[in-house]
Amino acid sequence: MNIANILTILRILIVPIFLAALFAADGHNAHWRWGAAALFGVAAITDRIDGQLARKYGLVTDFGKLADPIADKALIGAALIGLSMLGDLPWWMTIVIVARELGVTLLRLAVVRRGVIPAGRGGKLKTLVQSVAIAVILLPLSGGFASAGMALMYVAVVLTVVTGLDYVVQAARLWFGSPGGSRAV
Repeated sequence: MNIANILTILRILIVPIFLAALFAADGHNAHWRWGAAALFGVAAITDRIDGQLARKYGLVTDFGKLADPIADKALIGAALIGLSMLGDLPWWMTIVIVARELGVTLLRLAVVRRGVIPAGRGGKLKTLVQSVAIAVILLPLSGGFASAGMALMYVAVVLTVVTGLDYVVQAARLWFGSPGGSRAV
């Protein structure tokens, strides 16, 4: 156990508390939505911090390699599904993003004996835009702010699809032995 892994565990533990706040008082109570947004923000920030700490101080562990992506997918997936259940986010967006995440995970597992498809800049940008979009949609805002949240979510969906397709290309290169198989977005 180290600080990076503790932050990852904390992020996993925040997910059910975040969901409780999101659905409290019919899911549209302003105070609870601010609370849910704050919990989501804290969890999203710990994702960034734990990764930086692990790399900077050599705290990368097998546990962290496994738990960190699980924590990320749990947080983002819970937020997307919760927002769709409340009618604040179209289900098709949630389905596209969750399907991509599951697909990429399965692709990584399918080619793991041939090589690793590392997360690249595109994937990191996708995660950042998804997180900011979710945070804005969580906030009990209206007008231009609400529109900005949805606009960001459309950008997140496009990034999700583009980076997902890049993972398919990278997996095919690894599987069929083409050069450049280790580069990924």
